[in-house]
Amino acid sequence: MSDIPRVERDPEGRYANFFQIGFNEHEFVIDFGQQYQPGPECIHTRIVTSPSSARTLTELLDDS
Repeated sequence: MSDIPRVERDPEGRYANFFQIGFNEHEFVIDFGQQYQPGPECIHTRIVTSPSSARTLTELLDDS
């Protein structure tokens, strides 16, 4: 059996070169978007997750 989680449908892929993070003691809010100069950023995806899941994401990115 594969280690890849099952996805019920094909997720939409979006390019991001802009990131913004906010947090409190209960959750992390991670915004993904695009920014091209000159001009404002355009946020297209927001992920809200727990601190423990944000830590796991950080570890996965660091390992990669």
